Amino acid sequence: MMYPDLQGKVALITGGSGGIGRETARVLAEQGMRVVVNGRDPGAIEAAVKSIGGGALGVAADTTDFAAVEEMRAEVERRIGPVDVLAIFAGGGAGIPRPIDQTSEEDWHATMHANLTSTFLVIKGFLPRMRERRSGSIITMSSLAARTPTSASVAYTAAKAGIIALTRQLAHELGPAGIRVNSVAPSTIMTDRLAERMPREYQERMLAEHPLGRLGTPLDVANVTAFLASDASSWLTGLTIDVAGGKWMP
Repeated sequence: MMYPDLQGKVALITGGSGGIGRETARVLAEQGMRVVVNGRDPGAIEAAVKSIGGGALGVAADTTDFAAVEEMRAEVERRIGPVDVLAIFAGGGAGIPRPIDQTSEEDWHATMHANLTSTFLVIKGFLPRMRERRSGSIITMSSLAARTPTSASVAYTAAKAGIIALTRQLAHELGPAGIRVNSVAPSTIMTDRLAERMPREYQERMLAEHPLGRLGTPLDVANVTAFLASDASSWLTGLTIDVAGGKWMP
């Protein structure tokens, strides 16, 4: 599926140096977008930019630090212009599931910062220019863990549920300014990293939980993101799309 309206627009993908973010950056570049890959590891960013090609730009920044977000915004605007599409995919892993009374304050705060706070800070940094131009599409990253109990940690679950609430609130606030805000909530996505770590027997058990009979791929999420970035979804805002192979049917 091609979306001609994305041609020449600027997209920033946080967490774009690997996994879902990297595949999303590639798909958006194929749509003719000028793609900015954000991450923390300069080596991973460089590898992603090279694999994407097409003049992709890599910018290292810690999205839990607002000063770093502002520096990134200034660099992106100076080098290629204001951002039209924000895909905020940086975040922490699901963590080790523990009862809440065994969850440390450090783990709680770290998970909140990596997921919910970083989403807030990136939107806060890039929103003013979107308001000025009265246009923009923001796509946040939630999780199936926010929809139904899973093996994820309580902090991760709460953070991802917070992202859904943030998405809805912002969609309500920003709609009159011509800015759309939606979220994607993946189930198990078979990234290269996960494939290396997940035992085959566990993969088979996970397959049985998805009516479509397979686990998700980064491309599944990237394709939904491209749709939400484009004018094909111009009357959609405040939604969370469950990229979950039928495991969750609200």
